[in-house]
Amino acid sequence: MQRNAQPYLSKIVMKKDVAEDLRSIFNAPTMAEAEQIIKTIVVKYQDSEPRVAAWIEENIHEGLAVLQFPASHRRRPWTSNAVERLSKEIKRRTRVAGLFPYEAALLRLVTALAMEVSEDWEAGRQYLTMEQA
Repeated sequence: MQRNAQPYLSKIVMKKDVAEDLRSIFNAPTMAEAEQIIKTIVVKYQDSEPRVAAWIEENIHEGLAVLQFPASHRRRPWTSNAVERLSKEIKRRTRVAGLFPYEAALLRLVTALAMEVSEDWEAGRQYLTMEQA
């Protein structure tokens, strides 16, 4: 969300302040507090950065679903490490195989890799537990 707000800034020097303010929204302990922080930030930037204020008011609610998770889980969905790891593994294995005689052979290899990774995720350490920490 912080990167998405940058094109709406008229002054580059405001970049750090806006990023900190947006971070404070997502660090709020409850949805109600996040809503209050949003209102405060919109009022703060209404005069100096009206485009940013309008963008925050219109778009920030899309990212607030993460506040419904327990506090210990809020950081997890922000990372795409698991997907990136799967992508690297697919790339590594397809490079070893070289050429595929037909599309179905490639699809079979990629599907087998995805199933293998899925089994590891299911049987391995839990990604998230819904118990309060």
